[in-house]
Amino acid sequence: MPETQPEPRPSTHRGAPHGIDRRTLLRTAAAATAAGALGGLAASPAAAAPRRAAGVLPEYTFVREALDTANLAYNPTGEFIFPCLRGTEGRLPDAPGRFLLYYAPHDAPGGICLAYADTPEGPYTEHPANPIVGREWAPHYSVSHVSSPHVLWNEHEREMWLYFHGENTTTRLARSRDGAAFSYEGEVLTTAMLPEGTTETSYARVFEHPLPDRGSRYVMVFMRNDTTNHRSIGWGWSADGVSFEFDPEPLVDHAAAGAANLSGPHVVERGASTYVAYHTSEGDIRLTEVGRDFSLRRHLGTVHEPMAGPPDNGRSAAPSYGSHRGTQYMLYEAGSRLGATIAVARA
Repeated sequence: MPETQPEPRPSTHRGAPHGIDRRTLLRTAAAATAAGALGGLAASPAAAAPRRAAGVLPEYTFVREALDTANLAYNPTGEFIFPCLRGTEGRLPDAPGRFLLYYAPHDAPGGICLAYADTPEGPYTEHPANPIVGREWAPHYSVSHVSSPHVLWNEHEREMWLYFHGENTTTRLARSRDGAAFSYEGEVLTTAMLPEGTTETSYARVFEHPLPDRGSRYVMVFMRNDTTNHRSIGWGWSADGVSFEFDPEPLVDHAAAGAANLSGPHVVERGASTYVAYHTSEGDIRLTEVGRDFSLRRHLGTVHEPMAGPPDNGRSAAPSYGSHRGTQYMLYEAGSRLGATIAVARA
């Protein structure tokens, strides 16, 4: 696949093209994995240990922390989440680097941040204007925080499209021709676009993945929560990446996947099929095969176990996959809910 690109039931709910609180993270059941917290709910103690998914993704080995957090100019909360890495060569002639790493603190005030490097392994240089997107953007919104940046290279528009949340009920879109300066587009997902009782729609990633039967070019995967207070993975599809339709049912149900909560989904394409990777309240990363048309629900189990020691400390989350010159990489959120950092792992 190209440099740092994604490995790559009808609904009447449609997102409007114009118009996103606390971070929802999942928590492990045991004290030994409490550092893998993701949103306040304990994992079910009755859940059986998941089987190991094999043969789809390689084993990834930790290389380094992407950021020297002690020396960052913008670090308001001491924690960073949700990495997204994009290559710029042949795309953005005015980009600050060959590789752009997007990330954010989650706790208020949040803020979408950017760092850049010459290789996926870094070292990364902090962009001097961080946060490049803040919690206030007049006249569009004023919220407690913005977070969870996912950037899509939109080949058709020759732009980087930034999807991010703020509050946890709303996912928004901004667009850029240099990867650093963005213009606001609007809301693309809110709880009102899903069935009544939905309380969270956030941590979204969007990928180019045509679904001819639906007349769409893009798919979105995201975390959803409802009155049961268990997080599952939702999904939607879109012809233009702005106006989406959403399945009222989860793409990956937390109970079917064997965990109390799921979040941080990423679409992975391998061979003739398509998969969704996500992290769980057990601290691991798991994989579900959904098929090319997203109609399959085959839960394959754990695809990545966190390291017991730093930086994971029992929790790996929000995986983002890509490759460069034949080497596959996974960037992920490593560490406790209040002290996570961005880690680089190599196949």
